[in-house]
Amino acid sequence: MSSDTGASERDERDPIRHEAVEVERIAGACGAIVHGIDLRDPQDEAAVERLRLLLDEHLVVFLPEQRLDLDRLERFTDELGGRDLTPYVAAVDGRPYVIRVIKEPGDELNFANAWHTDLSYLPAPPAYTVLHAWDVPAFGGDTMWANQYLAYETLPAELRERLLTMRATHSAGMAYGTGGYLEQVADKSSMRILPSAEAHGTWTHPVVIRHPRTGRAALFVNPVYTTGIEGMDPAESRPLLQRLYQHSVHPNLTCRVRWQPGMLAIWDNRCTQHFAINDYAGQRREMYRTSVRGSEPVAA
Repeated sequence: MSSDTGASERDERDPIRHEAVEVERIAGACGAIVHGIDLRDPQDEAAVERLRLLLDEHLVVFLPEQRLDLDRLERFTDELGGRDLTPYVAAVDGRPYVIRVIKEPGDELNFANAWHTDLSYLPAPPAYTVLHAWDVPAFGGDTMWANQYLAYETLPAELRERLLTMRATHSAGMAYGTGGYLEQVADKSSMRILPSAEAHGTWTHPVVIRHPRTGRAALFVNPVYTTGIEGMDPAESRPLLQRLYQHSVHPNLTCRVRWQPGMLAIWDNRCTQHFAINDYAGQRREMYRTSVRGSEPVAA
């Protein structure tokens, strides 16, 4: 296990809590388990910036054994940048910014069982997602993430150049629209979904965006919410998008985590996609999720 966060020092000390922070990379493309941070205590700006720097480097970080209640989960989300609403999913009663991600033993389907970027259909999608594990199956139920910097960088040069001028349309309609997929399978899941005709609305974003912190270019399309390319005939855009969808989640670009009770994950939606694996039939999985406010994506 290494104990660096991208700096040359082997042992970085928290300037506030004076705890050793150990960073254990879990894959070559992205993902790190971070030991030595206790989120039960308020995080000042220096501590939060350290987390942001870890996210800049690893894209998704996992903090084990975080014993947080929902009050503290919400306050930490504020510290990270401010809470954001998740449309079309019923929030926890009295907590409009928290959703319960649940699969009961009798459910056939789980939530987020497809590659996607959270809420890319919004004018300003969330910067980060925070997910806290309360109850996890004895086996299965892993989540995967894919590095969208590498997804862009490993495309052929001509295609990279072509994509820089394109904008894609995004919509929640396929998933959350009235008559959409999640309404059709509502009896197979314990998730509280709120289908709406408004979900069929569209918004456009650049196909390649520039990360506001790192300055790196990232591919920004996904098969759940991207519906087409602006100004391009669907017959032409469909095969291009399918090519990008397949390439962007190649196993070489991914990491995978096995959840533990109390583990908290934070990921950067501006440069990742993720996928929740449904391979734990008959077992229960319960998590609580918040989103951190983001900004309108800017073209690379």
